[in-house]
Amino acid sequence: MIVVVLVIVDVLLVALALARTAPTSNGTTGPVPTFSSKPMPTPSTSAKPSGSATADPAGMVTPGRRLLSAVDSLEAWRASGGMCGGTNGVLEHTVDGGATWTAVGLGAETGAVLALRAGTENVSVIVASGDDCEPRASTSTDDGTTWQPGASGAAGAGIGPDGLLLSSGTVDSPCVDPIEAFQGERTTAVVCSQAVQWRTGTTAWVEVPVKGVRSLAVNGSSYTLARSGADVCGGVQIVSMPASDVTAATTVTPIGCADDADAEDPIVLTRAGAAVWLWAGDDVLVSGDGGVTW
Repeated sequence: MIVVVLVIVDVLLVALALARTAPTSNGTTGPVPTFSSKPMPTPSTSAKPSGSATADPAGMVTPGRRLLSAVDSLEAWRASGGMCGGTNGVLEHTVDGGATWTAVGLGAETGAVLALRAGTENVSVIVASGDDCEPRASTSTDDGTTWQPGASGAAGAGIGPDGLLLSSGTVDSPCVDPIEAFQGERTTAVVCSQAVQWRTGTTAWVEVPVKGVRSLAVNGSSYTLARSGADVCGGVQIVSMPASDVTAATTVTPIGCADDADAEDPIVLTRAGAAVWLWAGDDVLVSGDGGVTW
């Protein structure tokens, strides 16, 4: 009797074990996941030179660079830089305070517009073209209908592929990636990232820290500057700075605020007497009181 009971128990245990190891159905089998061992891409970096540097790689000019030169409160010229061997620069003219702009041809010279200066008698540009991005100055006395070779310095200072374009020739920039350059009769100023570099003649450059500086125009014995990121101005702040006897401790003086100006896009400033022009983003604004109100 005891043997029979043990046999029955063994049979039950074997049956139970087989039931636990039998396969079960849990719905449709999903796809087998796949995994990639491909490494994440490493961000590429471009080393920039230190010390004196050229404005752009050889044969190129920053396509986003803008130029603006005012004649008075109604007339001004502007240009979008372009690139040598790529997109040609565009020159435009307004006589109604920037309400409308007319495209102006550059004659036989096509390429990047590196410098622009307008007056009551003429307008001058420096255009760089060809594979070597060779800069050439041109002047028009009939609002761009015809162009003649321009005199050295007629178009003011510019930024070319090999450095600053001054009336005396091409010189090294005092900073990497200069934003804008101005040359007067005795002084030169360069807008750099967070600073204005200034010098008289060929003396050493003086660096004046200016937070958010974006553009510079001359007003007799002082400069008018446009800057972004100022705590007291949500748009583009207008400040002034002495144009002579500049030191590293020179400070700027607030003038006004263009609240409606887009400070995130390229900004360029110019002035003719009390008329200050500001090209920011898609808008051109004009102040008739030196930048106090817009």
